[in-house]
Amino acid sequence: MKIRLDEDYFRSVMFGLQDGLVSTTGVVVGISAGVSDPAIIIMASFVAISVEASSMAAGEYSSEKAVHELDKRHRHKDDLLMGALLMFVSYFVAGMVPILPFLILPVDIARVVSVAAALVSLFVVGYLKGKIVKEIAFRSAAEMLTIGGLATAIGLLVGTFLKV
Repeated sequence: MKIRLDEDYFRSVMFGLQDGLVSTTGVVVGISAGVSDPAIIIMASFVAISVEASSMAAGEYSSEKAVHELDKRHRHKDDLLMGALLMFVSYFVAGMVPILPFLILPVDIARVVSVAAALVSLFVVGYLKGKIVKEIAFRSAAEMLTIGGLATAIGLLVGTFLKV
């Protein structure tokens, strides 16, 4: 049995994974740099990941529906709900990576582990993407790590600057 990789679904998953890792890491690490109470960090992190995953899924549905409506030749055959679900799940799963360390480790250690886990995950996702699309896997991994790392650094800087 051969599985056909639908480009729209693949885009949803890749976008969800990358954004879930980057956005959530930026939020979690930024909050943890500005607040030392683990309960606040965990609560804010779960609120953020829930809202962000839902918003991304809604945006995926709406934007893909607009593309379907624009496509007069009906070349887009993907299921809008499936794309939204894939976006939600991939975003939520990836977003858990930077949150998990805060559930089991002290804040200062969790912050470092969270960033490291997110960066390693970005590299792995980029590597796998490179393999799937038959590009140079290491280049794909390095690109995703660089882009995600810069966005993560912004969250850390803002959280550190606005420390309460």
